[in-house]
Amino acid sequence: MPREQLRASATPSGGAWNGAPEVRTSRLTLRAWRDGDLRPFAAMNADSRVMEYFPALLSERESNALVARIHRHFGAHGFGLWAVEVTGHASFAGFVGLTHSLFAAHFTPCVDLGWRLAREHWGKGYAREAARAVIQLAFERLALDQVVAFTAAENARSRRVMDALGMTRDERGDFDHPYVPAGHPLRRHVLYRLDRAGWHALSRARAYSRP
Repeated sequence: MPREQLRASATPSGGAWNGAPEVRTSRLTLRAWRDGDLRPFAAMNADSRVMEYFPALLSERESNALVARIHRHFGAHGFGLWAVEVTGHASFAGFVGLTHSLFAAHFTPCVDLGWRLAREHWGKGYAREAARAVIQLAFERLALDQVVAFTAAENARSRRVMDALGMTRDERGDFDHPYVPAGHPLRRHVLYRLDRAGWHALSRARAYSRP
């Protein structure tokens, strides 16, 4: 697996909110959030297609509060949900990253991988590219033992990304998300896992498959 470029921002710039380590891939920059990200993020969270597999759209106030929680998570843990730039093309495309999930479920507490991109950036492989870089950071820099991902059972797009990342569905791990109201059609979620040994095996397989 190619080594993604990783560096810590020594001083925030452009209204950056934290000193999150910056991650670069061939097409993307994962960086600290900036003041200028709030408006396009709120527009994303008010888009019914982007939020199709969430129980509700977010108001601007709710969207801004989510960014504040992301900022606090970076401050507490040194990692979180990075803002994503398409280098040289789009200053803000969405987020990809890791969060501590503490809600009551059979697999928590855990660190879970998540992403949300604006609709104009779908279908280009950005979520997969950024998530691979984040997974590498999770196992190499953060020394995590496992990363999980979950989504509403009907969310075929996100499940395809999880499959492409080499994550394995935990067939016995399906659960009712406690933050989704009882009886809601999106309450049932599927669980995917990737552990350190699995990631190393995937990395070796990708290295061997290159010409």
